[in-house]
Amino acid sequence: MKNIYFDSAATSQMREEVIEAMSQSMQQCYGNPSSTHAFGRQAKSKIETCRKDIAKTLNVTPGEIIFTSGGTEADNMVLKCAVFDLHVKRIITSKIEHHAVLNTAQFLEHQAQIKLEYVNLDQNGQVDLNHLEELLADKTHKTLVSLMHINNEIGNKLDLQTVSELCHKNDALLHSDTVQSIGHFELDLQECPLDFLAVSAHKFHGPKGVGFAYINKKHKLASLIQGGEQERGHRGGTENVSGIVGLHTAFNLAYENLETESNYVKNLKQYFIERLENEISGIVFNGMCKDLNQSTYTVINFSLPISEAKAGMLLFQLDLKGIACSQGSACQSGSQQGSFVLNEIYGAEKAQTPSLRFSLSHYNTKAEIDYTVGVLSEFVNSDKLVM
Repeated sequence: MKNIYFDSAATSQMREEVIEAMSQSMQQCYGNPSSTHAFGRQAKSKIETCRKDIAKTLNVTPGEIIFTSGGTEADNMVLKCAVFDLHVKRIITSKIEHHAVLNTAQFLEHQAQIKLEYVNLDQNGQVDLNHLEELLADKTHKTLVSLMHINNEIGNKLDLQTVSELCHKNDALLHSDTVQSIGHFELDLQECPLDFLAVSAHKFHGPKGVGFAYINKKHKLASLIQGGEQERGHRGGTENVSGIVGLHTAFNLAYENLETESNYVKNLKQYFIERLENEISGIVFNGMCKDLNQSTYTVINFSLPISEAKAGMLLFQLDLKGIACSQGSACQSGSQQGSFVLNEIYGAEKAQTPSLRFSLSHYNTKAEIDYTVGVLSEFVNSDKLVM
């Protein structure tokens, strides 16, 4: 059986260099970073080196990088602390954000009585920037806009520069979940100023359970997690030293190899789309994923012309053939209601049409794509379930 991994948007394969760096850190740098003895100072120094390098790449100051357990914590930290500490009274977001943002915003609507508003989307799931500008024109309430840079299900890419300009023109704060874009796209936070962003290491070939929040230094946020003064008072708890080392290593390698690897994956995505169109009549690509300028080069999302009975066997059949992909996002893998993203864009009926998300990395090959398209074509075109 083949073993083909097309689910890097859920989590990516760790680079060998990351594993080696983490292993070395666990063996040689095991002191508590808050301890004042040599072992503690060694661990603290390692963390600060990682922080400085990441900050330099994003063109911010080291104190603006706060290490977390990942993107979900970073999203929660920013939204909740913006309400509790900065007295934000309104959040503008979209209905196709990651649930780390959606659920947190809804929690704040009910528990903190903030005003929650959703920006309109066009027929392909792109944010309606004219509607966003209309919403921002109402300056009655202190406002935070939270819009993801890359949608994790359909791969749509937000015009973050324009959104940033609109927010600052209208005195609104801007947060972006950049979990699917950091490590895959360059981002200079002086040229494209944001107030906050969220990052997860495991989306760019780093370890799970570690990430960071960028918090612009002009904003004073208290700690969401109580228990100590770690991370400059922004997050209580002993730092995950080896995880931060792994994040740092993966982050550096992602940007050192960005041009070569992104071009390689772009070519893979274009090849995958062409093969699917040639082999499967009636296939429909969702969102903007066919447009390499308006979507990430790492995600393809499409719907297949098959019956409901066949749809129920789709992922099972792919798994039997050694192919890993997703229906929607990994966070929704247990849902029987279809993709909430496709439901919001296209309506409930079309959202029930069987859709798949394939997410690519530089570890994938054209041979894997050929095999996968063959399996999909056989399954779609067969009169019986393929075993």
